[in-house]
Amino acid sequence: MVSAGGDPLGLAPFASRPSQGRGRRVPEDASDLRNDFQRDRDRIIHSAAFRRLEYKTQVFVNHEGDLFRTRLTHSLEVAQVARTLARAMGLNEDLTEAIALAHDLGHTPFGHAGQEALDACMTPYGGFEHNLQSLRVVDLLEGRYPNFDGLNLTFEAREGLVKRCPTEQAKRLGDVGRRFLDGTQPSLEAQLTNIADEIAYNSHDVDDGLRAGLLDLDELLALDWIAGLHHRASTSHPGLRGRRLVYRIVRDLIADQVHDLIETSQANIDAASPEDPDAARALSHPLIGFSEAMHAQHWTLKQHLHERLYRHYRVHRMTTKAARVIEALFETLMSDTQLLPPQFREAAEARESARGLRGRARVVADYIAGMTDRFALDEHERLLSPKRLT
Repeated sequence: MVSAGGDPLGLAPFASRPSQGRGRRVPEDASDLRNDFQRDRDRIIHSAAFRRLEYKTQVFVNHEGDLFRTRLTHSLEVAQVARTLARAMGLNEDLTEAIALAHDLGHTPFGHAGQEALDACMTPYGGFEHNLQSLRVVDLLEGRYPNFDGLNLTFEAREGLVKRCPTEQAKRLGDVGRRFLDGTQPSLEAQLTNIADEIAYNSHDVDDGLRAGLLDLDELLALDWIAGLHHRASTSHPGLRGRRLVYRIVRDLIADQVHDLIETSQANIDAASPEDPDAARALSHPLIGFSEAMHAQHWTLKQHLHERLYRHYRVHRMTTKAARVIEALFETLMSDTQLLPPQFREAAEARESARGLRGRARVVADYIAGMTDRFALDEHERLLSPKRLT
């Protein structure tokens, strides 16, 4: 039950509460219907960056098949796993959901291949990292409100978007960068959502990899964990085959991780006994995490996916071509900002006046990172194909 505009009931002492939060960058009047974390979630859902996730690659480019996951479906799955975890541990579900839904807003087209290519292009100009870009989206790039740039999210939602950060960058981030300088932690909700992302990512890539025929179930069964899940499914449902067997294995894969994370994290919390959210933040180590045994199984599965799925020659062909598209777009737009749409051209000129080529490059990166897979391919053709003059 939730009181109108108030905090959810039954939260643990160390859970984040909107009524005790650190506020927004630009102060706003409170809503009489939704608390601040609920408003964060709703702003994220209504943002253009969130809608574009529907057409951004997870592993397989969007048009390769209607059933493969996109950044949008991945984000929804992360939110579902994270909310389950938060509810079980007495943490704030609304904040957890907001972080989960926003965590990939800054991701490039073409998945990690796009990020790596854009980071390489941006190396002389400060680099590119999609978590920092997500913060940039919600702090600056979304233009929906008359009184501020971005979405003006709460501190608690914003800090959950930044998973890692170099020291020099942390100094420029202000409040959300402070913990990287102090060696402290984000909220427990942010810690939880970070691992929910890993749970969803690995488990559902198994599903998509098998569906695409790039992963082989017999090879996966060489992993003790998957073999155990297969035995469990076959014992409880003799004769189970095909997609239903895969679905059962993937569900149990997620369930094993969720239960281990709750049990291990609760033991860590009990040992540390944080009295409030700031006491949990002040620690030098996170409290949310897997047991050593589950961490080892998780890592083994991740390595298998890297070797058998992400480096599969069909995926490699796709990612190689995608990287070339990103590189060509960056080089072309950096060389002539008149090719940018007016809004980005004006921003590039302004930032170049203030920061030189570094400023120009950041705006070009903003433009490319905001593209969907299909738009990036179309823009590449518009700019570079001699057969396309408009």
